[in-house]
Amino acid sequence: MRVVSLVPSVTETLLAWHITPIAVTKFCEQPDLPHVGGTKNPDVDAIVELRPDLVVLCDEENRREDADALETAGVPLHVMTVQSVEAVAPGLRRLAHALTLDVTVDEPPTTTAPIRTTAFVPIWRRPWMSMNASTYGSSLLASIGIGNVFSDSDDRYPTVTLDEVRERRPEVVLAPSEPYPFVERHRAELETVAPVEFVDGQDLFWWGVRTAAARQRLLGRLDRRAG
Repeated sequence: MRVVSLVPSVTETLLAWHITPIAVTKFCEQPDLPHVGGTKNPDVDAIVELRPDLVVLCDEENRREDADALETAGVPLHVMTVQSVEAVAPGLRRLAHALTLDVTVDEPPTTTAPIRTTAFVPIWRRPWMSMNASTYGSSLLASIGIGNVFSDSDDRYPTVTLDEVRERRPEVVLAPSEPYPFVERHRAELETVAPVEFVDGQDLFWWGVRTAAARQRLLGRLDRRAG
């Protein structure tokens, strides 16, 4: 099938399934594949001209207006919703079905674990933002025993202040490499909250074939820190 992927984690999964998309976004980290814009600003006309058999989107990463424009142009769509670890396997099975592909999709070994530590996970800076329990990243952390201190927020991606973070007393700050690229120069500011661990943002936020290994890598970081 001629597939366009507008979701980085889907692109990674398709390639692992030996399906090479005919086009992807610039955020998919595939320089050898044609790009059709970003996740939030895809080139709809370019996608239509490619006459794909299927365009894969995600209801969180892509915009409804772009999906509507593609649908109006007669382009077949497959829209994914993955907001937790337990939603990964069913979502991948539906994707495989849409691709008429026979693949084995393994269930994650577990989706809950006793809380071993609590964490603040900044996803943006200026303003500071985090995430609540109804997000894939928070679910992934919960599956390895890391409690998200903003899991009870009414907003999926709450805007916070560092004073508010300190009030919740996290034991660690998990600073991901994306969507905001936290690096060593941010350590001093974040350490006013708690000790800092820099983590791979793709492991934390990209779901799909990556999920199982990402859990193990993050769990290894937790174990090394505890040791």
